[in-house]
Amino acid sequence: MQLFKYLVLLLTLIFLQKKVVANELDSLLLELEQAMAMKSKYDNEKEVRIANLKALLNKAGTEPEQHFYVYDQLIEEYRTFTFDSTLHYISLSVELANSINKPELIYKADLKLARLLASSGRYLEAVDVLKRVNAVHLSKALLVDYYTDLLKVYSDLSIYTPSQENHDKYDALAKSYADSLLTLVEPESEIALSLLEKRYRDDRKIDESLEINSQRLAKVKMGTPSYSVITFERALNYRLKSDTENEKKYLILSAISDIKASVKDNASLSNLALLLHKERNIDRAHAYINFSFEDASFYNSRLRFIEISNILPVINEAYQLKNERQRQRLKRYLIIISVLSIILVFAIFYIQRQIKKLSTARNELQDVNQQLNQLNSTLSDTNQSLSKLNEELSETNHVKEHYIGNFLSICSDYIDKMEAFKNMVKKQILAGKVEELLKTTKSNKLIEEETKVFYQNFDSVFLHIFPNFVHKLNSLLSPEEQIILKKDEMLNTELRIFALIRLGINDSSNIAKLLRYSVNTIYNYRVKIKNKAIHREDFEKQVMQIGAIIQNSKNEK
Repeated sequence: MQLFKYLVLLLTLIFLQKKVVANELDSLLLELEQAMAMKSKYDNEKEVRIANLKALLNKAGTEPEQHFYVYDQLIEEYRTFTFDSTLHYISLSVELANSINKPELIYKADLKLARLLASSGRYLEAVDVLKRVNAVHLSKALLVDYYTDLLKVYSDLSIYTPSQENHDKYDALAKSYADSLLTLVEPESEIALSLLEKRYRDDRKIDESLEINSQRLAKVKMGTPSYSVITFERALNYRLKSDTENEKKYLILSAISDIKASVKDNASLSNLALLLHKERNIDRAHAYINFSFEDASFYNSRLRFIEISNILPVINEAYQLKNERQRQRLKRYLIIISVLSIILVFAIFYIQRQIKKLSTARNELQDVNQQLNQLNSTLSDTNQSLSKLNEELSETNHVKEHYIGNFLSICSDYIDKMEAFKNMVKKQILAGKVEELLKTTKSNKLIEEETKVFYQNFDSVFLHIFPNFVHKLNSLLSPEEQIILKKDEMLNTELRIFALIRLGINDSSNIAKLLRYSVNTIYNYRVKIKNKAIHREDFEKQVMQIGAIIQNSKNEK
């Protein structure tokens, strides 16, 4: 029995965890689609940064080397944005570096060119560029770039070559350059951590690889190319673990970051589209792969075109098949609706014939019905008059019964208070505390307290009988002039005046005595509220028509 309980608890936890993950993925997909909708905003921000850099080139007196470093910044902005513009500014950098004959700048420009060619799948051209770089003359920073470029070239070649022999050769070269690179960088640097993560991943030590990835991820921000790359590599780790949910999660995060950073040379969204296609989420897969295709077209990357061209036809075919099925379904529905429409036409024709038959019988009954209606009308008027009179009597009796009960209760309370007051006076006199007694009797505090209690009792009793009074009275006033009660306030002075009027106490002098105000004050309140009314002349008559809620006498008891 105990084992069964644990099993149920375990299954419940698994179910709840899956539900939480599903909700998280849905939220992330919505965030991704919002980012896709705002693509032009992020691209405009990128183009503004580029325009500002280009403006620096037009400044008079700029030194050639300054031009070179502006080109360098433009290359970084264009590197993931558009291939042709990146190549253009790298070519300008190479030309400028050669013209001022600075080997360090020449090598720097050549290394950027090699990296660009490798990232677009032009590996042989990248190798040719790297061959003309003399590693002996490179600074430590450029040497890091040099080995990074070689590692990129031979890592990609080992992946894409169909020959096992070439794969082994290129893989060995890549590992050799990785080892050389590790001797040049700090152990905790981004390059060292990325190489270590890849090595763990290649050795299928996925948990260790994820641990290194977490360290890298903690150092970058969403909306940067670095964040996009690290989350994409994290998704690769989860793919090797067959954890599809987390793979999707980090592909989504990578794709969002790509869009926010205007990275057009991306792979996350196309990979996500392929996953969604496998899950039969065809509409989203189709939207995402077309978005990726637009980015690839804008960037003009041969390698990315090849990757997307392997996915796009499959998803488009599934999308067209789905649309075809929907068209067939709609066609069937149209046929069914057409048949039902024909049946409806015949039904209408049949009903019209029946209506004509009934019309004759109805005409014969009409005269009799008119006579009965006249008789019913007379009886109805009589019943309505009696019903109205009964309601008025019932309401009056209810008000009287309730007020009599409360009046007796209040009288009893006042007798008790008088008895207590008498005992207090007697006690004070016997104790010789005449001055204190005189001070007490001179104070208005007792009167104020009793007045406050009187108001509370009146408000409570009145609203018990007329619970909708405030709402009904406000409905008689202009919208901007309606009475708004303060917190913990049941009625205010204005409402109490008209509450007494509703109870039949219409004379201002009587109202003034009950509420302890002057007659003039009561008159001014009445005029003030009437001036706020929608129908000023009939206002007090309309107040008198506000009804009480009449309860069964048994229920009251």
